[in-house]
Amino acid sequence: MSVTFVFPVLISFIISAVLGPFLIPFLRRLKVGQTTRDDGPKSHLKKNGTPTMGGIMILLAVVITSLFYVKDYPRILPILFLTLGFGIIGFIDDYIKVVLKRSLGLRAWQKMAMQIVVTGLFTYYLYRVCPENLLMKLPFWSDKLLDLGILSIPAVFFVVIGTVNGTNFTDGLDGLASSVTIMVATFFSVVAIGTGSGIEPVTCAVVGALMGFLLFNVYPASVFMGDTGSLALGGFVAGTAYMLQMPVFIIIVGGIYLIEVLSVMMQVSYFKLTKGKRIFKMAPIHHHFELCGWSETRVVAVFSIVTALLCLVGLMAM
Repeated sequence: MSVTFVFPVLISFIISAVLGPFLIPFLRRLKVGQTTRDDGPKSHLKKNGTPTMGGIMILLAVVITSLFYVKDYPRILPILFLTLGFGIIGFIDDYIKVVLKRSLGLRAWQKMAMQIVVTGLFTYYLYRVCPENLLMKLPFWSDKLLDLGILSIPAVFFVVIGTVNGTNFTDGLDGLASSVTIMVATFFSVVAIGTGSGIEPVTCAVVGALMGFLLFNVYPASVFMGDTGSLALGGFVAGTAYMLQMPVFIIIVGGIYLIEVLSVMMQVSYFKLTKGKRIFKMAPIHHHFELCGWSETRVVAVFSIVTALLCLVGLMAM
């Protein structure tokens, strides 16, 4: 049993930790530095030039580790596909922004089109190979499975793309997306091991990869994950949830992702309706707390603690 959860954590952690001292100087030489928002907290101005695209470390650690287990655990393949697929979209976006120096990166319609294609392939796999994974477990009602019928297809698109973009919005402070997603990945690992689902190598690999990445991403960060990492992590969360029949549980354990994306939607909608007024001082909501006087490390700590508590609620809901 230990081989299926201890070793993937250790292998992935070592790969991620060893890659850091080599990849970060390489990214710095390529001048793939982060550009912070002019309207953001003034404390973020010192982050200008910090290497981004560090999500490559996470992706390499997870993929390499998973290759050791994929033969005996084929159910990790769709999760790897979604993780790597969205990671590649993020990489292309980062590359255009920081290497080709086109600040907008992929156009919104291009990014959405690519996300729809990746999600569509994942949905087709579920429908054709394992349609039972389109059924959904309901929190606090463990003996019932929700069958949406034909509506389960658009539901996959809504859950996957919503989760991916929620994770992307969460990546705005040093160590925030990493810390929150470690909690979520640990929750999924516990469930995967407890239910014998056959996906625990990849969930544990993500835990290890993020721990290794956090060595370089905690405040003050020496590297950011960029869209390469944040989109990949969103794909991982959504893919894992579906392979465990637990997409509804994302609302609980991924509560921070949900709050982040809702804060942006509320801010934009209210701004347009009121012709310039705002609900929050800044969105996503982690920046609102910063502008209210919270330190960056305090926001990360509080959001991580909240996620840990939500994961406990998720376990109770099983």
